[in-house]
Amino acid sequence: MGSKLGFVTRDLKASRALRRGCILALFCLGGGAILAQERASLSFYGTPGLIDMPTADSMRDGDVSLSAGRSPGTWRTVFHFQVTPRISGVFRYGKLENYTSTGGTLYDRSFDFHFRLVDETLYRPAIAVGLRDFGGTGVYSGEYVVATKGVGERLRLTGGIGWGRLGSYNSFSNPLGVVADGFNNRNDDGNNTGELDTGAWFRGDAALFAGLQWNYSDHLVLKAEYSSDAYDVEVARTGFEHKLPINLGATYRFDNGIDLSAAYRYGSELALMFHYTFNPAEPRIPDGINGGGPAVMPRNLVAARSWDLEPEAGADDRLRVAVARTLAEDGLSVKALSISGTTATIHVRNDRYDAPPQAIGRTARAMSEVLPAQIETFVIVPINRGVPVSAVTIRRSDLEELAFDLDGSWKSYSRAAVMEGSSYRLRPENYVPEAYPEFEAGVGGYFVPSFFDPDSPVRAEVGIEAFAAFTPTPGLIFSGALRQPIAGNIDKATRRSNSVLPHVRSDAVEYAKESELELSYLTGEYFFRPGENLYGRVSVGYLERMYGGVSAELLWKPVEGPLALGGEINYVRQRDYDILFDFRDYEIATGHLSAYYDLGAGYLGQVDAGRYLAGDWGATFSLDREFANGFRIGGFFTLTDVSSQEFGEGAFDKGIRFSMPLSWLTGEPAQRGFGLTLRPVTRDGGARLNVRNRLYEVTRGYHDPELRERWGRFWR
Repeated sequence: MGSKLGFVTRDLKASRALRRGCILALFCLGGGAILAQERASLSFYGTPGLIDMPTADSMRDGDVSLSAGRSPGTWRTVFHFQVTPRISGVFRYGKLENYTSTGGTLYDRSFDFHFRLVDETLYRPAIAVGLRDFGGTGVYSGEYVVATKGVGERLRLTGGIGWGRLGSYNSFSNPLGVVADGFNNRNDDGNNTGELDTGAWFRGDAALFAGLQWNYSDHLVLKAEYSSDAYDVEVARTGFEHKLPINLGATYRFDNGIDLSAAYRYGSELALMFHYTFNPAEPRIPDGINGGGPAVMPRNLVAARSWDLEPEAGADDRLRVAVARTLAEDGLSVKALSISGTTATIHVRNDRYDAPPQAIGRTARAMSEVLPAQIETFVIVPINRGVPVSAVTIRRSDLEELAFDLDGSWKSYSRAAVMEGSSYRLRPENYVPEAYPEFEAGVGGYFVPSFFDPDSPVRAEVGIEAFAAFTPTPGLIFSGALRQPIAGNIDKATRRSNSVLPHVRSDAVEYAKESELELSYLTGEYFFRPGENLYGRVSVGYLERMYGGVSAELLWKPVEGPLALGGEINYVRQRDYDILFDFRDYEIATGHLSAYYDLGAGYLGQVDAGRYLAGDWGATFSLDREFANGFRIGGFFTLTDVSSQEFGEGAFDKGIRFSMPLSWLTGEPAQRGFGLTLRPVTRDGGARLNVRNRLYEVTRGYHDPELRERWGRFWR
């Protein structure tokens, strides 16, 4: 079985996302899409290129393209991401009919890497180097160095040299052989599926390829290429006819991000391809449709409305009620308010906004509307999971001065002070009425696809989910969720795990088969602040779909600075296949030490080293890019002391993931969203416990540099 998608959230409202699932169709209706003349033309491999051959072009920084294509005997789907202005990555899933030695269908998963070495100038071409199908089955495996140059306004010429599959037609001895004899031979027998077979890169015979692209208009692109791919295996096994090395194609490009391509390839077949390109940094409704929230209330108007309350019995309570009522209209839950001299300190939980600065800004403006005129300093303490994660100090006079300043966002950030929040603990005497205990419950739908089963590459399950959460006191949360499947075919999968390791994940299909009413999780969690810059979590119960037990975590994370360090220890037992209350015999202690580093510009690096569910020891390396609107794309891989032979198909755990806030599609504030993790194959090596509410994500949004990068939402 392969990867699964589910609706994700930073709060307890994940199940509610289904009712807006149809919004995904808006991907192709505009918003975030890129005008035809602003995006690079894509090949039939889903990357910037001609038809089969690559070019040295790149997409715009951050661009994402989704492609699907068909030629006789072959289907391809492609996810392409421009990770940086020079680096792009690809995940490709293909279906090749009659491809195996026995005439069966091969479902192929592969990764590409493209790096633009040199930018194009007036007299110099752009030059790029790339790897095609590295870490996959090797079906499309090849490497290249390519140059592309514009001639005039509409013509682009490309020439390059390829190895592997890209060096299979009219090939010659590897010119790199003059550097070292090892470059003359290529060990590419297909037995290293899933491994990074660096010993084959840029080795063996090479061949030249070339082509041109004529931009007939802003929308129509014509292409021709001389291909260095001989299609040797297809010719031998599938009856493919390679009559000519010449391919001709045309692409029509719409302004909504869609490209439609057709090509006549190798003198024998017609191929069709669909592409959709968008940029996560450009949401469908960039400014939102929920208005700007409360305005800054000048102090003279506050006094005129008689909000100035003289010190008397009950005055603070009336202020707490007034502030809580005002902020509740904005989806913000006030837990406590205290006044000391000219300073008001408020503890508030953000239940609506995916951008924390937006919640902070609305809180500050609401305080200016309600609090007495003599209050000059607002201390806003964001509460997440019952603990203070930071404290933001804002002067009321700055709010009044900057409310209509064209550069108000940056100036308000530069004048605000973001401080460590451990000293701002919740105190019962400052609670708003009915702050605790609190109870929340709801019913919604869920949708879970599953990918890459060779018998049925796409499976799915839909159903109803009910959840509830009870918080008797700050930091202590009891919560659970029940799922009832209604329809789907995930449980119809027939493939069984052949893993030689303990079946800690590879038996996932058994859980789908045996469960009806499913207890997704049932936990007691306690979140606390053991000291300055320290955060703690203890979780007990049915922690996730497949495991129950106890999990404890400690995180060191300063409010300012890019580095955070954490440790987690778990003792868990595998749950029974019916996903109710019983357990199986397998139990294990796991744990990790983690380092998190904000690299700037939205790039987040993470290393987790420790013991995994199958008892193997190793480390997981992750790199994500998060855009200012919360859209996040990343990748990861795990290396442990399990050998590639023991791991099985895929050699080691790896994959890509993304999360998309619902607000990106709708323009409405929401903490809900959609999440997807794609693994080429799910095995047992490098498998980690899926614990909810890990502390780094609980805290990160309310610290710098995250606050700084998203502060533009402060006045929204």
